[in-house]
Amino acid sequence: MTASLDRVTASPRHAAAPPPRRRARPPRRANPLAALGALMWLVVVALPLYYLVAVSLRTREDYLTDGALSPPTSPTLDNYATVFDSGFERYLLNTAVVTAASVTLVLVLALPAAYAIVRGRGRLLRAGFSLLLLGLAIPAQAVIVPVYLIITRMRLYDSLTGIVVPTVAFLLPMSVLVLTSTLRDIPEELYEAMELDGGGPARTLRTLVIPLSRPGLVTVGIYVAVNAWNGFLFPLVLTQSQDQRVLTMGLWSLQGQYTSNVPALMAAMTLSVLPVFLFYALGRRRLVSGLTAGFGK
Repeated sequence: MTASLDRVTASPRHAAAPPPRRRARPPRRANPLAALGALMWLVVVALPLYYLVAVSLRTREDYLTDGALSPPTSPTLDNYATVFDSGFERYLLNTAVVTAASVTLVLVLALPAAYAIVRGRGRLLRAGFSLLLLGLAIPAQAVIVPVYLIITRMRLYDSLTGIVVPTVAFLLPMSVLVLTSTLRDIPEELYEAMELDGGGPARTLRTLVIPLSRPGLVTVGIYVAVNAWNGFLFPLVLTQSQDQRVLTMGLWSLQGQYTSNVPALMAAMTLSVLPVFLFYALGRRRLVSGLTAGFGK
């Protein structure tokens, strides 16, 4: 009996099966055209940045004598000192206030609006959403005169609030569109589970929608922050005093009537674009995922 068991155990049919072999992935083929295109795009993006930094480290005399792309022979930080002496801190603070207020107001308004559009079934909501999307087709330059009249009638002229209000209004349609696409990616079963648990709209928005829509919220935050930070038209038309200037308007103080301090201007531009790069570096992955959310359906 023991010998028969040994023969059965030693038979090849009862031997342990070898682990399945993983199929080797085929090697990726080189794509020289894609590499060439990426290299050209890198040159197009990096060359202006190099020029910006290189000129900011030159003196005004070296800027007039040296070549456009030649490295600075005697680097100096005097241009950055000139920028800070011209009130750059005040312009930076005003821009930060406008940007933070714009991002906060857009998120507070756009998320409930997108939730109502996604979960609502009324015709009024659909009509309001279609009317809101018309704002994407209206450029700010076309309605700047009515905007100016409204801001002056509201007594908000020459104030940071007068910049924030139209900025939020023109950035709201795109923000609602992005968040609407993001909320549509949330499975319907989760909404139904919240309803079965007795969760109302406010609880669903707080405990379900906000945690699952973080990529869209980050996308909208970066989109609004970049546009508010680089805004020029509304500060130009709706402000007048130097105390209410933002960075884009503060750059004008480095330009004279007949001459311009180009190295100092480039130094100011270098300092002003650093936060924009920071916004993009922190949320670039969620920016792409938020912009493409819902469009594959």
